[in-house]
Amino acid sequence: MTSTLSIRFATPDDIAALHPVIERAYRGDSARQGWTHEADLLDDQRTDEAALAAIIADPQQRLLIAEQAGTTIGCVQISDKGQGTSYLGLLCVDPLLQAGGLGKQLIEAAERGAVDVFGARQMEMTVIDRRVELIRYYERRGYCVTGEKRDFPVPVNPPLFFDVLVKPL
Repeated sequence: MTSTLSIRFATPDDIAALHPVIERAYRGDSARQGWTHEADLLDDQRTDEAALAAIIADPQQRLLIAEQAGTTIGCVQISDKGQGTSYLGLLCVDPLLQAGGLGKQLIEAAERGAVDVFGARQMEMTVIDRRVELIRYYERRGYCVTGEKRDFPVPVNPPLFFDVLVKPL
């Protein structure tokens, strides 16, 4: 697609179009068409419409949605953790459109949003530690691995852990 990218805060009306994009980007065979998937590590559902609605309804969170030619193609979530820190999560781009700079634009929009909406001075994120290529991607965007590890929120075998990354804003 060559039309202009639009990034805006999501509304409840966006959920039905956004949810399948998230699932395609993170899970299943469709995710393998891109490079940022978790399909080789996890096979469950990534999220559901109720969880997306809860993010949109929560004043301490924002969900930014990316659209091109009227089609939903990705998103990113920001959350206010307090004390000048925001959290970046749920970053995804439709697998067929990955590696074209759209993720970078979503990250930049999330960082601006965190500063403007939450007064953030730093952004934090977690990445599954086995996803070395993805961690390197974030490092190229100014994020640093802190050395802190966090448990994966659901039990899986073999166990997964998160690396914590931080970037000053």
